[in-house]
This record gives sequence, structure tokens and C-alpha cells, in this order.
Amino acid sequence: MTIVSAPFEYVPTSRLRLSDLPRLARRHPLVLAGGALLGLLIILALAAPIYAGDPANMDPFKRLQPPSPEMWFGSDNLGRDVFARTIFGARISLLVGLLSAATAAVVGLLVGVIAGYSRSFDNVVMRVMDGLMSIPTILLAIALISLTGPGIGILIVAIAIPETPAVARLVRSVVLGVRERPYVEAALCGGARLPKVLWRHILPSTIPALMVQCATVCA
Repeated sequence: MTIVSAPFEYVPTSRLRLSDLPRLARRHPLVLAGGALLGLLIILALAAPIYAGDPANMDPFKRLQPPSPEMWFGSDNLGRDVFARTIFGARISLLVGLLSAATAAVVGLLVGVIAGYSRSFDNVVMRVMDGLMSIPTILLAIALISLTGPGIGILIVAIAIPETPAVARLVRSVVLGVRERPYVEAALCGGARLPKVLWRHILPSTIPALMVQCATVCA
């Protein structure tokens, strides 16, 4: 008697639902608090033109004023509203931080996943990543700005380049551990193609570590 079984395909047993959010919030209150604070900062920065004054407006008669209902953070030596300058400055800071983190995450994720699965590629790329990690961010930013001129785009690149190796090494370590899991081996033995295994079984395992590293880059 011969028993023919269908090819095995791993199917996740649980998925994140909206009803699970209160439970996750109770289990991870610091994550909830950090996300709420970041969301508040983004809302305040986006709505700055509505409630904040002109950050470039100068009034010599209001130089170095203490905090007041009119100027919450006081004024600087040119009579400009420090609160308005802080809020409008937060828009640029958030833009640079988020785009730098996104750039480092995408490039580092791609490099880390490939390095974790290809031994020949791993040996070469990790040495390049080690070299990039030895470059201080400030020196790289100064060098790039001196070559191309100042700008937000070059600042994002200067921050993302030194942070990419850290993301790549972190993702690589996760991939090296996950690729040996039984469900990954079972999926490959069952006939699943490597891109599908990477997308369904390995990439989701890198998300928690990737989020922590992105938060570090934004900070």
C-alpha cells in the first residue's frame, strides 16, 4: 500500500488582527508610549503652519524674552520665536531621520538577506560592511558636503551609509538562524521556491530587529 502525500507548505497559524492591538499594548507599554509620542511629534510638525508663528519673523523689541503666553519658549537674540523655530525645525529633523532610516533599512535588508543565504557573497560583502562601519558619520557628512554642497538629500545619504552595515549585519544574523528552522527546511523540501520562502517565512522574522534598528537610526 502506497501513501501519496501532498507537498508540505508552511502556513502561519496566527495573524495580527485589530482585536490583538489592546493585548499587545498591555504586553508592550513602552512600545505604545514611544509610538504615541512619535505620532504626536509628527502631527505637531505637520500642523505647524496652523498654530505656530513665523520662525523667520524678527522683532528687535522682543529680543531675549522669557517664556510667555505669546512666545512659549521665549525669543532669541534676534527677537524670533524659539517655539516656532523648534516646531518648524522638527519637520526637517523628522524628514531626515525617517528617510535615513528607511534608506538604511531597505539597503541593509537586501544585503543582509542575500548575505545570509549566499556564503560566497557573504564573505565579500561583510568585509565591505566592516569598512563602512569604520567611517564616522560626521566625517563622511563633511566629506560629501564639501564635494557636492549642502542639502537635505546629501545629509540623508551621509547618515544612511554608515547605518546600513549595522542593519545588514543584524538582518544577516537573523537569517542565519531562521534558515535552519524546521519549517523553512520543510517548505524547501516541499517544493517551495526560494523567493517565496524568503518572502513568507524569513523576512517576517527580521521585522522586530529591523524596527529596533530603524528606531536607533531615527534617534
